[in-house]
Amino acid sequence: MATGAAVIVAPGGGHRELWMDHEGYAVAEFLSSHGVAAFVLKYRLAKQENSTYTVEGTELDDMHRAIRTVRSRSKEWGVDPTRIGVMGFSAGGELAALASTRYDNGQPSSQDPVERFSAKPDFQALLYPAIPQDPRITAETPPAFLACGGNDRPDISQGLPQLYLALTRAHVAAELHIYAGVGHGFGVRKSNPAPVSGWTSLFLDWMNEQGLMKTQGSGR
Repeated sequence: MATGAAVIVAPGGGHRELWMDHEGYAVAEFLSSHGVAAFVLKYRLAKQENSTYTVEGTELDDMHRAIRTVRSRSKEWGVDPTRIGVMGFSAGGELAALASTRYDNGQPSSQDPVERFSAKPDFQALLYPAIPQDPRITAETPPAFLACGGNDRPDISQGLPQLYLALTRAHVAAELHIYAGVGHGFGVRKSNPAPVSGWTSLFLDWMNEQGLMKTQGSGR
């Protein structure tokens, strides 16, 4: 049954390619099977050979546009415009983190009606993300679900706990999971062993605790 919540999923790939299967389509299939509308973002790649794009320019614009688009069509798609989040993996996690701290609340004077909608996500899920060097966390930063493997590279396995602490210091609701013996790129795969295979269920539990999983029309 539809919950009214929505997630825009940004796959990883080092800003050079997009790992659309285990960090995109498989994730969206899981979310949609639990009543969460899911949209897989195919963003332009800043580090692809001969690319003229940038992470904080072009790629972030793509994420902003996706958030605005889902919000602008929320009634048509059965989505609550106040429960639209972002989820990113690896490089896509960096993009999701950037979108959660660099946004505007809409441009009322824009000739494009989609641009009049807010680009701020209502929540964020960062899975083994590349962490922005300038996080810009404030009390207005959306609630965060964070997860990575303990055997990931140090900037992630050690940096994500630091990001968690920065969020909590800013009084932002955050939850962190670090899986011992697990490396980078687990995403959603049938071959994932327990307990890392259970991160998706933990994410749904977290969404429920945050009040994001209300069944439409239930008022709950």
